Amino acid sequence: MGDDRVPEPAEHDTAAALEAQISTLSDEIAHLRLRLADGPKRVRSLEERLLETKGQLAQAVGQNEKLSYTLREAREHIATLRDEVDKLSQPPSAYGVVVGKNDDNTIDVLTSGRKMRVTLHPDIDHELLDRGAEVVLNESLNVVLARTPDVGGEVVTVRQVLDDGVRALVVGRADEERVCELADAIRGTLIRAGDHLRLDTRSNLLLEKLARPEVEDLLLEEVPD
Repeated sequence: MGDDRVPEPAEHDTAAALEAQISTLSDEIAHLRLRLADGPKRVRSLEERLLETKGQLAQAVGQNEKLSYTLREAREHIATLRDEVDKLSQPPSAYGVVVGKNDDNTIDVLTSGRKMRVTLHPDIDHELLDRGAEVVLNESLNVVLARTPDVGGEVVTVRQVLDDGVRALVVGRADEERVCELADAIRGTLIRAGDHLRLDTRSNLLLEKLARPEVEDLLLEEVPD
């Protein structure tokens, strides 16, 4: 006799469940195989995107550096222009001649025909500023710069040095006699009648002792043997 037994319902359900599990596992295996197959492509894609991002970042950094340099250059240019505008906007400076020094570290200057007592910039040494020196005054008429005396002037001839040793009677153009003060630079220098001195007519100061022409003529006339 053959086995004509009909499967029990429980056995039928178990087989169906197993078949469903097998189908699910097969689908998952196929999906995993597909993901494994797509893996290298995704990795390459991610690497390409990474390289592209790095390039964009490097380009952005380069542009930022260029912009920073341009901005810094523009700021420097603006600062230079501002300095030039400030200089051009400043009022003209006046010049004066030192004619006296005071115990309170001020000096007397002659500027534009006026004698004035003015203060010095802290960087200017009062002791080193001699009578006859030329100074620059700012808009407040304070000394901001000291200069050497002007090299020009009128040539006068000494008639005599007065007893105080700081003044001399000189003869100028048209035999005009006048009493002038010796600048600090030539005080203590041997000055005799007939010497030629350089006179600053603005301040009435004798600034320099000049070589005597007659002495030079004698030296030129001596011919060596």
